[in-house]
Parts: sequence; structure tokens; C-alpha cells
Amino acid sequence: MTDSTASDLEDPYAEIRPFSSPDVPQVLTRLANDAELAETIALWRLPRLSAMWPGLARRLGSLWLHLAARRLSTVEDLQNLIAPNLSRMIKKTSRFSVGGMERLNLEPARVYLSNHRDIFMDPAYANYAFHRQGSRTLAVAIGDNLLSKPWVADLMRLNKSFVVKRDVGGPRALLAATKLLSQFIRDAVSQNREAIWIAHREGRAKDGRDVTEPAVIKMLTLSREKGELPESVLSELDIVPLVIAYELDPCDARKAAELTAGEGYVKSEFEDVASIAQGIVGDKGCVHLHFGEPLPPGLQVKEVVAEIDRQMALHYRLYRTNVWAWEWLHGAPAPEGLLFHEGSISEQSFRARVDSIAPEHQQWMLAMYANPVDRQLALQAASRDSSCD
Repeated sequence: MTDSTASDLEDPYAEIRPFSSPDVPQVLTRLANDAELAETIALWRLPRLSAMWPGLARRLGSLWLHLAARRLSTVEDLQNLIAPNLSRMIKKTSRFSVGGMERLNLEPARVYLSNHRDIFMDPAYANYAFHRQGSRTLAVAIGDNLLSKPWVADLMRLNKSFVVKRDVGGPRALLAATKLLSQFIRDAVSQNREAIWIAHREGRAKDGRDVTEPAVIKMLTLSREKGELPESVLSELDIVPLVIAYELDPCDARKAAELTAGEGYVKSEFEDVASIAQGIVGDKGCVHLHFGEPLPPGLQVKEVVAEIDRQMALHYRLYRTNVWAWEWLHGAPAPEGLLFHEGSISEQSFRARVDSIAPEHQQWMLAMYANPVDRQLALQAASRDSSCD
């Protein structure tokens, strides 16, 4: 029996779980000797030197990695190293606010189900909110399509990410991987007392419609025992919706181009990694993260989907950018009674942002900002109708 096979028998989650502190020394040694990561560090910390003397900058990046590896021995050490850098980046690129957290007990292990706009920053903002409260950070679900570079995979799993396998061969393998993921999430919550972040859909909502995919909710129920009802598992996971809203999406032009191309769009090899970088460093204006209300126990899958969608629309913070996009798209003033925040972006600068991309992409860019307005208008209409019954 090989070592890897023996390891898998001892730990069925070996290939998908976050790295734990005993894994840290070996993984850090691997990272410290990764030339591409050293170059990335140099570009990040020494941009001018990298432009003038790339070889020297790369050697200094490698030295920084080796020194950091010597100082770190646990996952918490790594997160404490990341936290101040993430804090500076958030303050530099956004005005961040949080709502609903004060009404929530942060101690219980549970699943936080989030809308998904940015590959890296959605869970990063959530973890930043927990870190500021002095609470334990969340374990984060990440698709294996984002882990094409080994050093990215190592860093993400060191930083409490677990892997959602999508690139598997055949329906049987996919079902097995999905069941394993479901069991991992349930065990993390029920046995290991870990809080989990997972998106409510596969992939980002590029069009701005935060619609929950029933398949994600069904996946969460696949860990059930024989005779156990799906709603029992969902109740055990104690799901809380997370709703994040960006005044500006740093990747809006990329998304508009992809939406314009439709099914014919083909991603470049490392396009997701480039999107991660752009999402981190790009200007976001105001960003608001809202913690919703825990879902009541006993809901069936379709009821969970409906309640998450309701809270996504209810708690989504609209900004002027959303309203302007809706008005330009519809050629009419926004309906009265629509609640929105002024934000920090001028109408002139937002208009210039839209005009800067290809004309055939502009309708899609406007739609991705306008669709949250339509979602709230639909929720308001449904509320009026129900009150009249």
C-alpha cells in the first residue's frame, strides 16, 4: 500500500480539507522554494525594483519567503501574517461596512451561504469581519478550477480553504466527490465545530442576479444517513445567508465581455488567477456585507432556496451606481420608494467607466449593476401583493 493510499484511509478528506498546523512546515518549505511564487511576491512588494532589476527582485522575494517560512509554524501564524496586509488592502480599495452581525451569535459552528461576486474578496471580507470581532475565521470553499497553480493551491489550503472538486471524470466520480464534500462540510460543522463559508451557486453571478442554485442546497443534504430526511441535515447546518454588495466591481469589464460572448466564451489558462488579482487590488468604492437571519429549522430544499433568495434581495445594499445603471438601461427614472445609498462614486466617473469599454459590452455592464434593483423591486411587489391577500 502506498503512503498516499494509507493516508487517504486514515483521512478520507486528505485531498480536499484545509491544511492543519502539522502540515504547515512541509507546505511552507515547498512554497519557499517556488520560483513563481517568489516572482509574484517581488511584483507585489517590490514593483519598481521588479521593473528595473527583475532578477534581483525575484531573489529578494525568495529570501522573504524563506524568512517567513522560518517564522511560521501554525495556520494561525499565517493568518496573523496575512491579516494586516489584507486590512491595508481593504482600506486602500474600499469603504467597508457590516450589518446584521450585531444580532447574530458568532460562536455556533454553522454554514454561511453567500452570494458570489468576487472569487477571493467575498470570503475575504467575511473573514475580515470575523477577525475584527476577535472571532475564529471561516473555512472557505474554493473550486479546483482556481487551483491550477500549485502554489495557489498550497496558499489557499493553508489559509483554511477546502477544495470543491469539479474537474473529475464521469458522473460516478462526480457524485462520489460531491458526497465526500457534503460529508466534509457536515463533519466540520457538527464534529469539528468549524464555521463554513460557501457560495450559494457555482461560479460568480456575473449578471448581478443572486439566484441560489438548488443543486448547492441538495449537495449539502447528501451526507444524510439511510432514512434521514434532507431537512434534518439542513437544520443541523444552521444556515445563515451572507449578502455582499460592491459599489464598483473591479472585474465588471471582464464579466461584460464574457456575458457578451455567451457560451462561445473560452477562458485563457490562468484567467481566474488574473481575476483574483484584479479583484483584490481594484477600486471597489463602498462594500457592504450583511449577515442575514438563521434559516428556521425543518425547511425543505425548495423552501431553503426561496428563503435564501428572499434574504439576498432584502439585505442587498443598493448604491447610486445600481440606480444609474437601471435608469440608463430603461431610459426612465427609478421608481419612487427605492432605498439606496449614495456611495462614493460620482455619476460622471461611473459614466466614463461604462463608456470606456467596447460598445457591444456596455449593455451587459449596465445590466449587472441594474439587476439588483429589479430584484428589490420584485420583492417589494411581492410584499405588496401578499399584504393585499
